[in-house]
Amino acid sequence: MAHAAVVAMVLTGCSEAAEPDARESGGASAGATADAEPAGVGSGGSIGAVGSACELPVRFDIAESWEPEAIDAAAARAEVDEMADEGSDDPDSMEKELAAELADSLLTQGPVTAACEVDAKPAGHIGFLRVFTGEPGDDDARTVLEDFVLAEESEEVSLDEQRYRTFRSGGLTGVEVSYLRTSEILEETTKQRALAVVTADGPVVLHLGGLDDEEHEAMLPAFDLAKRTLRIS
Repeated sequence: MAHAAVVAMVLTGCSEAAEPDARESGGASAGATADAEPAGVGSGGSIGAVGSACELPVRFDIAESWEPEAIDAAAARAEVDEMADEGSDDPDSMEKELAAELADSLLTQGPVTAACEVDAKPAGHIGFLRVFTGEPGDDDARTVLEDFVLAEESEEVSLDEQRYRTFRSGGLTGVEVSYLRTSEILEETTKQRALAVVTADGPVVLHLGGLDDEEHEAMLPAFDLAKRTLRIS
C-alpha cells in the first residue's frame, strides 16, 4: 500500500478506454470531421512541435487557459524505482515489484505510453486531455484505438455503448470512439472520448475523461478543437 501511494504521487492517473467489441457497435462514418469552430472555446496555442511544452509526432491547438505538461515515462519509472529503493532493503522485494507494475499500468495503456497531459483546471474544469504515443508498426488507427480500449477493461471496470467513427484533419485520417465507463468500485458511470491517428513516428492517442458527465460535456469543445486542428508535426 505504501508503494502504491508512492507511485500515485509520482505519476498522474491513467486515462480510461473502451472494449474492442465496439467494432460491431458503431460503424465508421467517413469524413466525420468538424469544419466549424467549436462553440465556447478559444485556442490557447499549439503543442506538439519542437520547442512546445509537449513535443509529439502531431501538433494541435489546446483550449484557452488549459496547461500542458510533458510526461517523461522513463524518468517517472526511474523515480518510482528510486523511491521504492529508499523504502526497502531488499532489491528483489515483492513490494518493489508491485510498485513497478503499478507504474507501468499508469504510464502505459495497450500499445501506447503517456507522453503529455493537458490540465483543464486553470480553465475551471476538472479533467485532462491526455496524449499517448507508441512505436512505429503495422497497426492502423482503428486497431491501435481498439487495443488502447481493451487495455482498460477489467473485473472492476466495464465499458458500454462504444461507437467508432472515422475523421479527417490536416491530411490525417483517424478513428474516434465515444463510450461509457462504469467503475464497479465507485458504482458510477462516466462518458469518455478518445481518438487515434498513425504517423511515420508511431501512433498517437488523445483521450478525454472528466470528473463526471457534466465536466466531460463541458470539456468536449477542447477535444473537438484538438481533433479539428490535428496535423503532423
